[in-house]
Amino acid sequence: MTAETAPAPRATADLSYLLQHTAHVLTTRMTAALAEIGMSPRAHCVLAHARQADRTQAQLADLADLDKTTMVVTVDHLERAGLAERVPSATDRRARIIKVTSEGDRVAAEGQAIVDRVHQDVLDALPQDERAVFLSALNRLVTGHLAVPTESPEGTSGARRPRQSRA
Repeated sequence: MTAETAPAPRATADLSYLLQHTAHVLTTRMTAALAEIGMSPRAHCVLAHARQADRTQAQLADLADLDKTTMVVTVDHLERAGLAERVPSATDRRARIIKVTSEGDRVAAEGQAIVDRVHQDVLDALPQDERAVFLSALNRLVTGHLAVPTESPEGTSGARRPRQSRA
């Protein structure tokens, strides 16, 4: 194909593909890296947020962008592994606070080091002068124009919610 017959470049990139593919590959890398310590990205995300402050299961589900059922399964797993426990809230008899055990604290710290390493590997793939711009642009989208998903009209199947949050 010659320059004369090559299709003209698109004015805009396929943003959906770029974001979805990047997120998918990052998720697979994170999953493989955290598997080294027997942790999933979802479990690490919940544990990391739970160790920051006393939070209810519902608050953690919001922070981790998990539905109720997935959150219950995740906390059940963390409890069985001895990494967290549900304790009654001092302010709301109906709520349970997810407390991180000492072993959970150790595993969460180890997991955070792995997460930080994976994130740094991604950023290291960019030239130094592009890293801050890249992060700034993504943060602007996440907190601005793309902060809230659009609800699908009745009768249509909407986009699936992401299963993992910003860990």
